Amino acid sequence: LNGNTTGASPPLPRSDIDTRELRLFCPKMIEDMSRTVRDLLRGLDRAALATALPLPPGGAGLAAWPYASLVLAAVDHDLSPVLLLSDLAEHARAIASDDRVSLLFDGTAGLDQPLTGARVTLLGRAQRTTDERLGQRFLARHPDAAMYAGFKDFHFYRVALERAHLVAGFGKIRWLEAAELLPGPVPAGLAESEAGIVSHMNEDHGDALQLYAQKLLGLPGSDWRMTGIDAEGIDLRRAGQVARLPFDASLASAAEARKVLVALAGRARAA
Repeated sequence: LNGNTTGASPPLPRSDIDTRELRLFCPKMIEDMSRTVRDLLRGLDRAALATALPLPPGGAGLAAWPYASLVLAAVDHDLSPVLLLSDLAEHARAIASDDRVSLLFDGTAGLDQPLTGARVTLLGRAQRTTDERLGQRFLARHPDAAMYAGFKDFHFYRVALERAHLVAGFGKIRWLEAAELLPGPVPAGLAESEAGIVSHMNEDHGDALQLYAQKLLGLPGSDWRMTGIDAEGIDLRRAGQVARLPFDASLASAAEARKVLVALAGRARAA
């Protein structure tokens, strides 16, 4: 958002270690950093969205002002952020003029020294989407948004990621390309089966969800609900609190979900 209107992402700063070299000598480090990014995106339900405000009439030749504010966020299985914005919002007007956006996911809440905690800034392009599955995933994550999601001036947006800048403490500051963020393709059938799995768990296995939260995550409360499942874990929500329960190993297909969820329930009951 520095006045560059060519549409190209800025080059990576030379001060950051070249991840192409890191991949050759420290592949485990690249995967650890990628996993940190995934955990941040999936574990947080809000972000700071930055866009470039449209230039005023007669403003040709001036640089656009960057504008940032809080938004609710969900992420798809491929880590694409999903947003719900009103046409009246400054961000919606800005995206209509310039689709380049930046999102900061901040995982430093509660730390005595916030700058030692992990946070990631995403660069990507935001476009309106009418994909019902994406809308459903967002509303599962943010059920209260259903009150206004149907208004004519509200629309869902999908952000196509280009790169991420992770700051995760001393020696863990890296640029990562979008292709480096996921360990592999989305498991076959999982995105399409997700809504059914979530509904089944909430309606028929609410007791297991409470065990997940209380026994495996050490969280209080007895009205936790499942909001999502992806290859690496499940998302839970209780009122305004969200939680993430990771799997021991990534799912290879949607068919493995039941076995893994049953095993987690067994572990929780034995805890």
